[in-house]
Amino acid sequence: MTNDWVDWFPIVFFPFKIIVLGTAAFFAIKWHHDQDKAQKQKEAIAQQTAAEHGAKASD
Repeated sequence: MTNDWVDWFPIVFFPFKIIVLGTAAFFAIKWHHDQDKAQKQKEAIAQQTAAEHGAKASD
């Protein structure tokens, strides 16, 4: 009864849990950062297009 699996469970489970949650947090942050970057690029393109159409209309 000295080498029961219950004795090893916290030693294996907690580092595994930290790795899994850390990886998930990294990809969640990365996904949100990429979404924000894509949104800013889309707004910049829309703004540039609007400026070009405004310049053509004034000609």
